[in-house]
Order: sequence, then structure tokens, then C-alpha cells
Amino acid sequence: MKKRILQRILSGIVTLWLVSVLIFIGTEMLPGDVATAILGQSATPETVAALRLQLGLDEPSVLRYLHWLAGIMHGDLGQSLANGRAISDELLPRLANTLFLAGYAAVIAIPLAVGLGIASAIWRGSVFDRLANTLTLISISVPEFFVGYILVIAFAIRLTWFPSLAMVDSSSSFIDRLYVCTLPMVTLTLVVLAHMLRMTRASVTAVMASPYIESAVLKGIPRWRIVVSHALPNALAPIINVVAFNLAYLVVGVILVEVVFVYPGIGQYMVDAVTKRDLPVVQACGLLFGGTYIFLNTTADLLAIWCNPRLRHAR
Repeated sequence: MKKRILQRILSGIVTLWLVSVLIFIGTEMLPGDVATAILGQSATPETVAALRLQLGLDEPSVLRYLHWLAGIMHGDLGQSLANGRAISDELLPRLANTLFLAGYAAVIAIPLAVGLGIASAIWRGSVFDRLANTLTLISISVPEFFVGYILVIAFAIRLTWFPSLAMVDSSSSFIDRLYVCTLPMVTLTLVVLAHMLRMTRASVTAVMASPYIESAVLKGIPRWRIVVSHALPNALAPIINVVAFNLAYLVVGVILVEVVFVYPGIGQYMVDAVTKRDLPVVQACGLLFGGTYIFLNTTADLLAIWCNPRLRHAR
């Protein structure tokens, strides 16, 4: 078991390194010149050359990548080209905002999805099951930005129950944050709810076809008890994986939702950096998103190994 855990961790580290390479290469391939974009088209060649020298853009790409990677390993994300401030000083408060929104959505979405998925498995083929599958299919087919705009029109403009912009700052209280972030939270919940619900239902339904479940049915044990006590523990591995995947999406895929509601998180910060061609910020945000996704999926693999005895031992 220790060997398998170590393999998963090493695999996550290697994957994160490959992600850093792809992010750096992707930003290097962007058209145009960073120094020219910062100074404007009216800048003289001498001024552009001086700025390129100051930013280290005259060095080979491999050397700049190694400098960037060494800085990251020492906790230095670099400086923003737009204002010259340390990226970590601006990124950490926005990371806290993004994690708050993702956590808010996760607290609502995960119990709701798993509970509805178990209920659909218990009453498989019923009106409730068909209705849940239809609604989840609709929600998973609609883009999150469209869901966000519909919620704004319905609950912010027509009913005026919630604000249309999720503006928070360091002085906002916990209750104020919950109130302001309600519409973004509902948007994220509707987006991730369907996937988790359908996977929970499919996993529990697959286990229900096992011989030991049929034996429990023949003994007259209530169906809900069979599902909760016997089927669910053996269906946990795929459920954990899909929950981890959607938790990663709540952090990584929050960009469009933050833009729609002008929420001061990492997604909005990254979009602003793209418009300003602030490549160090784009690289830092991309690496943070990639690291979050890899960390949560590696954690899901480790939890799956812990929950399933068959995965703990080599075959």
C-alpha cells in the first residue's frame, strides 16, 4: 500500500512539472512582444530593448524557464508587469476569495448530489428518478455563464433578492459574504450537481446487481438499508473520484462565474492579466489552477485506495 501511495504522489509531482512546462511554452508562443505591449506602439526601439533587458526577455527561453521554476520552488511567483507588485501579495487574497466561493458551493452541492443520487438508486425507475435525471441532464447541458445570467435576471433584477455583482473585500463579514456570493454559489452548484448525482446513482446501481445484494434482498432487508449499509460502501471509490473532480472544477472552472458576477477571485485576476498581457500573472494563475486540480485528483486516488481493500494489495 505504501508503494502505491508513493507512486501516486510521484505521479502527481511529475504531472505538475509537465503542466509548468506547458504553461511556460504556451505563454511563450503568444504572438507579439511583451515589452512593446507594455510601452505601446509609439515606444522607440531603444526603450523597448532596455525594457526587454530589464525583464530578462533577452535571455534564452530555457534559462528563463529555469529561473521561473527556481523562483516558484522558493515561493517567489515573480512580479506583475502591470504594476510591479509581487504577484503573491495580490494572488493570496484572491485565492482566499475563490476558495471561499468554491467551499460555499461544495458544502451545498456534495451532500445534495450524493443524497439525490442515493435516493434515485433506491427508487430506481420511479417518477422521482426520471425527474432527477431529466433536470440534471438539462443543467449539465447549459453553460455556466448562461445559468449565471438567468439567475441574475430572475433573482437580482426582477425579484431583487440578491445583488447582481458579488463584490467583497477584506472588511466584509462572513454573513455578508454568504449573502453576496449566493448567486455565484447557486450557479456553481447547478453546474456540478448533475455529474455527481448521475455518478452516485450509476455506482450504487451497479453494486446493487451484485450477488450479495440479491441475497440481502431475499432476506427481506429494507431497500434503503441495503443501499446505505451494503451498496454505498462498495461504491465509494468512483463517488470519491467524481467528487474530487468536481471540487477541482469548483476552483479551476470558476473563471467564467467570477467574470459574470465580477467576483474578485483568481479567475477574474487571470482574465484581467490576459487583457493586460501580464504574462507572469497568467503563468502563476495557470500553475495554481493546475496544481489544485492535480492535488485534488491525487487525493481522490489515495482515498480510493484507502476505501477499497482490493486496491491496497498487488494482484
